Amino acid sequence: MTPRRTRTRTRTRIRPAAASALAAALASALLAGCGAGADSAPPATGASAASTVRRSHNAQDVTFAREMIPHHRQALAMAALASSRAKSPQVKSLAARIEKAQKPEIDTMSGWLGGWGERVPDDSATGMEGMPGMDHSASPMPGMMSDAAMGELRNLTGDAFDGAFLKMMIGHHEGAVAMAKTERAKGAYGPARTMAASVITAQSAEITEMNALLRT
Repeated sequence: MTPRRTRTRTRTRIRPAAASALAAALASALLAGCGAGADSAPPATGASAASTVRRSHNAQDVTFAREMIPHHRQALAMAALASSRAKSPQVKSLAARIEKAQKPEIDTMSGWLGGWGERVPDDSATGMEGMPGMDHSASPMPGMMSDAAMGELRNLTGDAFDGAFLKMMIGHHEGAVAMAKTERAKGAYGPARTMAASVITAQSAEITEMNALLRT
């Protein structure tokens, strides 16, 4: 009888000890799991790594910003003429929308260049005056108007202005779309590529709108 009672008491003592050990192991595992989630992250792999790389910028992104800023500035200069020279309410409305869309984009791209340690193009009507050695009549940026063409537009009013404005802005927009497509194909900086996609969508739609106005 004595040995049997001894075995019973031994089993009784083991059970609480085993439970305590199990509880401690579970607590340790939970703490380890929490620590991994709060203080550390697994190394980026696959799509995550690619996303990290895409947040950096390359030479094409710099070119896109430095060329699109003066390109946008010239569009703003053209649009600003419409308020006092255009006859068509549709042309005036289009010009106002161009100003509203492109001014914030200039500010955004200027911020990118500053953050990258790159020079922001001088603030001028066409943006070309601040480019050393630049021939104002032969811009490397597609769709840019020459100084002579801008001068002619300033001297027009009414129907004559509307027709010239639409034709010039169509060419200007086509140039911007071409530049944006290059950025989409070769750029690395996510926000710049997103802006390029927006330029392609918005200005392609405006080209369609302007062609329709010319036919009326």
